Amino acid sequence: MKKIVALVLALTLCMALAVTACADASVYYLNFKPEQDTQWQELAKVYTEQTGVPVTVVTAASGEYETTLMSEIEKSDAPTLFQVNGPVGLANWTDYCYDLSGTALMEHLTNESFALKEGDVVKGIAYVVETYGIIANTKLLEKAGYTAADITNFESLKKVAEDIQARKDELGIDGAFTSAGMDGSSDWRFKTHLANMPIYYEYKADGITSTGAIKGTYLDNYKAIWDLYINNATCEPALLASKTGNDAVAEFVGEKAVFYQNGTWAWNDISALGAENLTMIPIYIGVEGEENQGLCTGTENYWCVNAEADQEDIDATLAFLEWVITSDEGRKSMSQDMGFVVPFDTFTGEYASTNPLVAVDTEMTAAGKTPISWNFTTMPSEEWKNGVGSALTAYAAGTGDWDGVVTAFVDGWKTEYDLTH
Repeated sequence: MKKIVALVLALTLCMALAVTACADASVYYLNFKPEQDTQWQELAKVYTEQTGVPVTVVTAASGEYETTLMSEIEKSDAPTLFQVNGPVGLANWTDYCYDLSGTALMEHLTNESFALKEGDVVKGIAYVVETYGIIANTKLLEKAGYTAADITNFESLKKVAEDIQARKDELGIDGAFTSAGMDGSSDWRFKTHLANMPIYYEYKADGITSTGAIKGTYLDNYKAIWDLYINNATCEPALLASKTGNDAVAEFVGEKAVFYQNGTWAWNDISALGAENLTMIPIYIGVEGEENQGLCTGTENYWCVNAEADQEDIDATLAFLEWVITSDEGRKSMSQDMGFVVPFDTFTGEYASTNPLVAVDTEMTAAGKTPISWNFTTMPSEEWKNGVGSALTAYAAGTGDWDGVVTAFVDGWKTEYDLTH
């Protein structure tokens, strides 16, 4: 009897979600986010148990997504679901992107700006809106005699951080900031997320949203915040090449550092510290008027369905995604377990995000602070990011100078842009 009930449930769900070939179809999701691998694996298992449709989730190593996708997409059992990071990423994969117009994803999207389009064709749809900044341990900050309210611009951030660094032994910590690791599991925080700051302010000053030739107007400010990070951290700058993302997490959770640059997605890693002991402050770099600046909010996470897959697998993938954004299991997993802010109208009430770092962003925006947009999706290529990362690492190690960073940033941008356009 139990088997009959299970079969009826599976068939009913398949029909409800319009899966045309439920019995033979399958889903393969190449996941971009290592920090949510466990939750996606669990969600895939539940869906398969309910429907009988096999769902495989493979998670690319941090910093290796594009390389992994290039390898996997050519296989006979290629991913049916993958992601791109925005318009630049889409340029490489547009021929593989199934038109998502008219799908449940598009129908439930809260704002059409979260759809990645070419003309009227919907090539990708954002599934999470995220925020990053400098996460602060308020308990340690208060132990040092400060509150987050004392930090309102780069000058005050520098004052507080350098004072904490000078008193680290007294405070029982190893540094003001966690290590700015420059291996592949961590360097994206600086060659991409931190690099967004000078790009944002240059775009804002010039009244543009992208460029084929970055000028580097605010690279002195980039240097100032990078110097602050590496000279007031848990390790010497020369050691950063070997430091990992896990090292930074361990230092922060172990209360060996007060500040940790990362985003809302890191909540699960640091939640043991308690929401009452954590907040997030903007990344200040010393630009006029930055007192009114908020956190960096946007997305680089767009779901794309492989147009080259068999139609039955495309249909199965669309059905899986519909289930993820409408079922109790899917909505709980994304909003509560993964801690995402999800841009679909099905995520309200109990399925609104419970991530306390998200609440900080909401409060800042409500207070009139201007969020920093995610402009790193306009970076010309992964190779450009790697060049900037290598130059930052060499500068920190003392084997390179800041001119090398400027060259990688400005000249490298034009070179990579010209190669891809």
